[in-house]
Amino acid sequence: GISILGFYISFSFWNYWVPDTCYEYNPKLNNDFSNISEVKNQSTFSFLDLDFERKSGVITLFLLNIMLLVFIGTYNYEQFFEVVTAQASKLSSDTHERVNSVIFSILMAVGVIMFYFKGGFNFDEKATLLKTLAKIWIFLNGILIVSTIIKNSEYVSFFGLTYKRLGVYAFLILAIIGLVYTFLKITKQKTNVYLVNQMVWCFYGTVLLCSYVNWGNIITNYNISVNKGVSPIFLSGLNFNDEVRREYFQKNNLDGKYAESVREEMILNYQEASFLSKALYYDFLDKKK
Repeated sequence: GISILGFYISFSFWNYWVPDTCYEYNPKLNNDFSNISEVKNQSTFSFLDLDFERKSGVITLFLLNIMLLVFIGTYNYEQFFEVVTAQASKLSSDTHERVNSVIFSILMAVGVIMFYFKGGFNFDEKATLLKTLAKIWIFLNGILIVSTIIKNSEYVSFFGLTYKRLGVYAFLILAIIGLVYTFLKITKQKTNVYLVNQMVWCFYGTVLLCSYVNWGNIITNYNISVNKGVSPIFLSGLNFNDEVRREYFQKNNLDGKYAESVREEMILNYQEASFLSKALYYDFLDKKK
């Protein structure tokens, strides 16, 4: 019934009727500039000339590059030249600090670049220095992301995998892809919408790909193999890892302890649920004797 209703609405209303507003705004979502001659001499503000705006962009990006170099220098000195202390709170705070810096820096990078390269400066022959500084900033942000990936990997090597630590990897990979598209936007003279369009597709693709992977099982197998993050309560809180978890608990005489009983009760409820309420994973899982 839901499928029939969906097809009816889709092909009778949605695909048949398109609001006029959509036709008006559709050209604004193009990846390429359609009116290059008009855009070339267009300034952001009527009371500022192009030379002043170009110089303000050069000064802004130069100072931001200096600031980013200080961040990178400080973090890499702490990471590679100071003694590493394997404390969860210390590594956690260091990782969060770097991730926050990446978020702050990339938001500023993309914001400033989208501000200055939304129109005329994409085609301005005098904006060579501005483009060079923007590319340097993109490269420095890439170094900051790599530094954060190394710190997160250090965190994982000491304390094992978790959903959040995998999430940090996913975010940093998306950040690198975002920087690549920002670089392409400048070099190929694309619109700001190009950047938004590409990142929306990348985010959607990431969510789609991640839905095919049993992350709980991967975390459990990895943590058991390196003997890190194997707390019974933690393992019992992960999803879809029950075969590996049961085998590990049985091998280490942990059956019936900690949060395992709650987990097994939940599995039994899933197996006895009606078809529409089932998670099919549990139908292929043996009932614990």
